Amino acid sequence: MSARDWRGSLPRDVLIATVFVLAVASTAMAHPQQGQAQGFLTGVRHPVAGLDHVLAMICVGVWGAQLGQPAIWLLPVTFPMVMALGGFLGLVGIPLPGVEVAVSLSAVLLGVMVARAARPPLAVAAVLVGVFAIFHGHAHGTELPAGQSGLAYSIGFVTATGCLHGVGIAIGEVNRWPAGRVLLRAAGVAVALAGAALTWSAL
Repeated sequence: MSARDWRGSLPRDVLIATVFVLAVASTAMAHPQQGQAQGFLTGVRHPVAGLDHVLAMICVGVWGAQLGQPAIWLLPVTFPMVMALGGFLGLVGIPLPGVEVAVSLSAVLLGVMVARAARPPLAVAAVLVGVFAIFHGHAHGTELPAGQSGLAYSIGFVTATGCLHGVGIAIGEVNRWPAGRVLLRAAGVAVALAGAALTWSAL
């Protein structure tokens, strides 16, 4: 398979995996008729309730915008779909060490990527985003309130995450102007510093 074919098949494979994970999560949690709306709303609120989540997810969109095509859509697609896998691990109670530190650390490293306008190979960028997404998803999955639908909750936090990526992409559009590129890099520094403070508090 050529590199071009591989890049083209990745979003499809991740999409299939996400659909599978969400379907299994629904069965595992066995709450098909209870707490659907509550679960969705709780899932939507969860990513925006933590500053480390918000900063990291917006940075994914901004970094994608800095990298341009196809990263501008690949990174924001990869993150929530891989995050669903991490969410499944959390929902079924599979432990993952260092989740809170990894979530905060993601804000540091993604802030650095934006500050440096880093341009690694696309696969490296996608893997970096995907690794952090597992920890973000696990953090969401372990905090499903009792009695709420795991499927609706998962759809909620994946939807909210996608919206935050969209905000990041919109912000990243200023990258087309010289002054905008300077502002984005300064914002990346601010995010990295905030992430460092959050990481310190999580240790």
